[in-house]
Amino acid sequence: MSPIGVFGGTFDPIHYGHLRSAYELLQDLELGEVRFVPSAAPPHRGSTFAPAELRYRMVEVAVAGQDGFVVDDCEFHRDGPSYTVDTLTAIRAERDAASLCLIVGMDAYLGLTTWHRWTDILGLAHIVVAHRPGWQLPNTGALGELLAECGTEDVGELHRQSCGRIYHHAVTQLEIASTEIRELVAAGKDPRFLMPDGVRDIIVASGCYTN
Repeated sequence: MSPIGVFGGTFDPIHYGHLRSAYELLQDLELGEVRFVPSAAPPHRGSTFAPAELRYRMVEVAVAGQDGFVVDDCEFHRDGPSYTVDTLTAIRAERDAASLCLIVGMDAYLGLTTWHRWTDILGLAHIVVAHRPGWQLPNTGALGELLAECGTEDVGELHRQSCGRIYHHAVTQLEIASTEIRELVAAGKDPRFLMPDGVRDIIVASGCYTN
């Protein structure tokens, strides 16, 4: 069974930067699928700009028709903050011995030690750090020690083992940010060509970022 990529986030809104990174990892790591997991109640933010149901719908529309891309609503069936460790536990219970690859950006990885029960994550999944070409993971401090113990440059280990490794992979990171999209829409400008047309249509029709 090929590894399952788990790509969480607020996706407020989802855009081509998210989609391109996920697509390259799907191909380069030979993942069986990439699960997009919209956060229902992100613990690092008091609230999102678009409501959870609308963000989920935008992700659904964005990945529709792409083989290997699926949307997972598991965080919408739990109360309280949407902790990554709980999401991985739920997927692990469903898929048992499958290899799980938690996909994070470099910024998220650098904040890993602030995550809820972060030391439990590698017991549930691998961590795949998507970063810009030329960037390096930290080699000092707690993250440096973790990388020395668990890091690998062999993508095959993500297939042979179900969890426990840290793998970094350079991807084409487009200069698109959800914050800038929201600001652009609030200023009365059109976000066309920053995300799939279906996502843009939802944003325009709902007015979720207008005010």
